[in-house]
Amino acid sequence: MAKQFIYPFTFGDKSKSDLLGGKGANLAEMVQMGLPVPPGFTITTDACREYLTTGIVPAQLHDQIHVSLANLEKIVGKNFGDASNPLLVSVRSGAKHSMPGMMETVLNVGITPEVADAMAKSSGNEKFAWDSYRRFIDMFGRIVCDLPDEMVHKIEGEYLKKANVKVVAELSASALKELAQDLIKAIEQFTNKPFPKKPIDHLTQSIEAVFKSWNSERAQLYRRRERIPSDLGTAVNIQSMVFGNLSDDSGTGVAFTRNPATGETGSYGDYLDRAQGEDVVAGIRNTMSLADMSKKEPVVHAELERLMKTLEDHYRDLCDIEFTVERGKLWILQTRVGKRTAEAAFRIATQLVDEGKISMDEALMRTSGDQLAQLMFPQFDLSANQNLIATGIAASPGAAVGEIVFNSKRAFDLAKTGRKVILVRRETSPDDLVGMVAAEGILTSRGGKTSHAAVVARGMGKTAVCGTESISVDEKLLQFTVGDLIVREGEVVSIDGTTGCVYLGELPVTQSPVTSYLEGTLLASAKDATPVVKAVDRILQHADEIRKLYVRANADTPEDAQRAKTLGAQGIGLCRTEHMFLGERRNYVERVVLAENESEQNAVIAEMQPLQQADFVGILKAMSGYPVTVRLLDPPLHEFLPDLATLSAEMATAEALNSTITPRDKAIFAAVKRLHESNPMLGLRGVRLGILIPELFKMQVRALVLASLEVQKAGFDPKPELMIPLVATQRELLYLRETLEEEIKKTLNGAQLEMPIGTMIETPRAAITATRLADYADFFSFGTNDLTQLTWAFSRDDVESTFLPRYLDLELLPFNPFESLDQDGVGLLVKIARDQARAYRKDFKLGVCGEHGGDPRSIHFFHNLNLDYVSCSPFRVPVARLESGRAKVIKS
Repeated sequence: MAKQFIYPFTFGDKSKSDLLGGKGANLAEMVQMGLPVPPGFTITTDACREYLTTGIVPAQLHDQIHVSLANLEKIVGKNFGDASNPLLVSVRSGAKHSMPGMMETVLNVGITPEVADAMAKSSGNEKFAWDSYRRFIDMFGRIVCDLPDEMVHKIEGEYLKKANVKVVAELSASALKELAQDLIKAIEQFTNKPFPKKPIDHLTQSIEAVFKSWNSERAQLYRRRERIPSDLGTAVNIQSMVFGNLSDDSGTGVAFTRNPATGETGSYGDYLDRAQGEDVVAGIRNTMSLADMSKKEPVVHAELERLMKTLEDHYRDLCDIEFTVERGKLWILQTRVGKRTAEAAFRIATQLVDEGKISMDEALMRTSGDQLAQLMFPQFDLSANQNLIATGIAASPGAAVGEIVFNSKRAFDLAKTGRKVILVRRETSPDDLVGMVAAEGILTSRGGKTSHAAVVARGMGKTAVCGTESISVDEKLLQFTVGDLIVREGEVVSIDGTTGCVYLGELPVTQSPVTSYLEGTLLASAKDATPVVKAVDRILQHADEIRKLYVRANADTPEDAQRAKTLGAQGIGLCRTEHMFLGERRNYVERVVLAENESEQNAVIAEMQPLQQADFVGILKAMSGYPVTVRLLDPPLHEFLPDLATLSAEMATAEALNSTITPRDKAIFAAVKRLHESNPMLGLRGVRLGILIPELFKMQVRALVLASLEVQKAGFDPKPELMIPLVATQRELLYLRETLEEEIKKTLNGAQLEMPIGTMIETPRAAITATRLADYADFFSFGTNDLTQLTWAFSRDDVESTFLPRYLDLELLPFNPFESLDQDGVGLLVKIARDQARAYRKDFKLGVCGEHGGDPRSIHFFHNLNLDYVSCSPFRVPVARLESGRAKVIKS
């Protein structure tokens, strides 16, 4: 039995997005609701996946297309390819997850010169008919035949120049007809094939082009960024055309049921009269607001507002709606849950709670840790001297500073070298995605609040100012002008996506209100607290109330510890004591290494103790009442000693010049040669160093015990925990535990202090033999950074600058395993150790202290493993708090 690859819009609902794609599922849902949706049918994601696997369109799909077309013809009373009564359709992609502008659309499929002639007569509007034909040839050429945009623009440019007009829509009917013919000639020359004549061939080739677009470079880049699986495929929606370019009472638009940039209530969107759908998102012409539309088309606008409310009430969320008006009749072409900025996400979520549409759990699910992190980015300090040169549409909030670049590829190349850039375009297209991702912000001279640049920037959390009409962009001369002012590529501008302001030069930044709130300098109840601060407060408090995971911080100084506690940390999960001996204190480690005998070595270590003790006092005071896990010294010695190659060169030069070499220089050179390691990350560090130089670890234990007693006397409540790093065997752990317990007992001298001793699980062997380690550990903390390095045989410092970017480009890796936990490999090791530890003792304490403890996706994994806590850098603590709450809602 043939597999069914096509369903009419009357089949299914919004729950069928796996099969019908997001767009198709929502079209079916709107049909069920009785909304005015142009009829059509959806080709399923199954068909696309089969095409991507085999490289050919499934044979049975062709037959099903003919049957579905015949059914559509009956519904609309028109015939596909029939000049006397033509049915035209659009061919649009529709993946399960919204990917705005990333895949292809072909409009007016079914039009031919004969059909265009007939449409001109029946509509009484020759220009409309030939504009529709020209649009089809343009889209078919670029999307199906891969005709380069530059060729299209060159041909169009000649016609614009000849007619002395600015946009193609202003050309006469005869010019549009000639332009279409010239585009066909260019297509035939480029493809070396005759242009297909049959509308059914146009349709099937357009469908195949949409399938292909799933794996376009920009679609792959977008999926990687948004972590959308690459094997889902896209559905294809075939929908009968309605024409916004037909007459003065026709048009097209995009509307949002709330402001997707700020979250403010009230409808928001763009409308273009005498236009087709792609014109709005392309930003080729600047649009009118919905308020202006209400004056021009009051009856249609009133109906649109009513349908927008119906859709938002139904979806219980911000809706993004594409619509067309044809001779005064409103048609809804699609709806989806709208992309929004971080600020809008928090504000809309709490608004919907107050309106009784969703619960606080749902509000928490409508926001994310990544969005909270965006709200913590700095803003411009407008009290500084400013050179305001232009104002556009505030399309996506944020403060971005960088040198201007007019080409996406150049933006990408410069950003790779570490330079900050602002991508400046007349309007962006989907092909600009690589530059948009690389840039700090986007500035366009055309396009409205729903243009491609605005929608994609909001989805990515990028700052964007669009429709800045006062600037004239010249992409050939690599400059833009504002009046008499010329701003050239490489000059620095500052753009404010919250106000739409563009400044020449670099503006200083200041702390965001959300950061002020999180750091305790702004109360959510204060009069000057912004709506987004109040929204963040409500959602974060709810996350704290329901989450099971505790959130600790990685902190090595009293200042970091205090900051972490202010940001909501419930302890310190990792205090890296080797960080306390960098900078000015580096010479102590150097002297320990250079010591000629044990006595001299111990004398240096004794000097280190009071410094270490003072650090611990500050940290324990800052975290009074909360656990502080102190990792004993884990210094890769190359970080503390001079580079061997540099020293060798210096010694060789000194010898060649007969310069005096001091005894100290000779000693350092000898020690560095003796201790040089080919791979320092796998050498003398962690537990191995403690066994080789036991007095180092003993000194640290004495300092921690004495600091705890000092803090206790001062009225604080210290809760120190000792953690032994890089353990691989039970015997290592037993040997050190006995040594340390003896030192603790001797230092306490009868005083009372509880100090659990645990170990880091950061070697694969430790993970798979956790049962043995559990005998001698009070807790485990997963050091997922080193566990990732040792599992993958990747040196992070090396691979991130060499082959890892290429692996990500080729999708050999779905994401950077140092940023987000590799759940199948490293995660399996964590699970094995968890199972063994909890089998040994049900309440065995387990935490995570690698950087993955602040990664949203990883936090959900750790929650599902029922670990006790995650630990991350202080500034990621609020993110971890929020995501831990979200993990609880998802799991329950």
